[in-house]
Amino acid sequence: MVAMQDNYFRPFFGVRIDLMDDITAKNAWTLMYASFATIGFLTFINTGQAFLLNANLNLPGNEQGRVTGALAFWNEAITIALAAPFGVLADRVGRRPVYCFGMISIALGFALYPYADSIADLFVARTLYAIGVSAAAGMLGIVGQDYPREYARGKMVAWTGVMNAVGVIFTALVFGRVMLGQLEKAGMTAKQQGLYSFWAVAIVLVISAWILKWGLKGGVPSEVKEKLSVKALFKAGFANGKNPRIALSYASAFVARSDLVVIGAFTNLWGSVWGMQQGMSPAQAAIVGLTIFAVAQSFGLIWSPIMGVIIDRVNRVSAVIFGMGLASIGYASMYFVDDPTNKMYWILFAVLGVGQISAFFASQALIGQEAPAKERGAVIGVFSGSGAVGILVATSVGGILFDKWMLTGPFVFVGALNFCIFLFAIIVRLKSPGMAPEEIKAMRAARMAAVKVSLEG
Repeated sequence: MVAMQDNYFRPFFGVRIDLMDDITAKNAWTLMYASFATIGFLTFINTGQAFLLNANLNLPGNEQGRVTGALAFWNEAITIALAAPFGVLADRVGRRPVYCFGMISIALGFALYPYADSIADLFVARTLYAIGVSAAAGMLGIVGQDYPREYARGKMVAWTGVMNAVGVIFTALVFGRVMLGQLEKAGMTAKQQGLYSFWAVAIVLVISAWILKWGLKGGVPSEVKEKLSVKALFKAGFANGKNPRIALSYASAFVARSDLVVIGAFTNLWGSVWGMQQGMSPAQAAIVGLTIFAVAQSFGLIWSPIMGVIIDRVNRVSAVIFGMGLASIGYASMYFVDDPTNKMYWILFAVLGVGQISAFFASQALIGQEAPAKERGAVIGVFSGSGAVGILVATSVGGILFDKWMLTGPFVFVGALNFCIFLFAIIVRLKSPGMAPEEIKAMRAARMAAVKVSLEG
């Protein structure tokens, strides 16, 4: 008789995350890197695009919101079309090849971006980028749910979220603030600054694809004893929405994913347009937006492990209520910010970052708990598609509000959306709360007891 393996890894600070039996520490560490690279590097599109609208296209500030919204709309239209197919493909051929394809496609999009001299050129580059995001971001969500045991899901979500935030901050500071600033000091033209910055990110993405091929687990999850047909997987993704908690997860994704994109796209655009209005250079104006973004993400990073503990100690629907409530406050509070360089508003940027990360983590943990193992790719594909629809709505309406109402209009709008999901989550909690925290604790205790008995035997 083979002894049961005590399978786990410790990411940072001695935290233990128990893994599924067929997942190795190498797989888990590669997931940590994937979390750092995927979300972090793809968000450079926000800083880089805002920079190019000024440097390459010389677009007036009162037109940039609509162009940004239109590009984001196109991005999410592609994601809506491809999220479910990529999820189904992941259940058929495995997560790793789809993930690597996505990273290469994002890199190609970045490589083309700095050559854009027209809005049409931006749409061409954005198409390649969007195809890659559909594959890579979807696989990050699926792999992050495949690897941990149920009772460790909150900690895994938290630490992958920490790596997301580290990647975002690293990209904003190194490829945004430092690189753009240093290239400007070196006397390069604005177009040269954009070219070198975008190509640097593209090269790192290609290297990252190789790392993921080396370190992620190949094949399909061991829970999938027999492969379902493509048609059956498509049906399963939507049919599971009859579960009230999965329906809440889909609704939460609609808002939680748009939260992240609105912070990325509109903080950078807000700072860039505001800075240009104050007479700054394109690089200096871009740094204003990067600062808002970095402050929000830094506080989100600090909060991430705490939110992970909360998720594993409370009902997961309750975690959604908490996250959406915080997010609604953080986004709506941007209405009161009139000068984004004034440090007295950093407390509001902090609440914005904490609320965004809380809503995102809670929605991820809930779908991970509820999605059936053998249909997980399809269910999370629909989850990602719902998030794409939310981004489409938030960026389209947000772009109009940015140009026609106020620079912080997109944030106020998303705050209202978060509040609606907050109310929906309360209804689900009252009528269909799902697994209690005690059940999750019992699963962990049972697992540890079984491992101990097996090893002693």
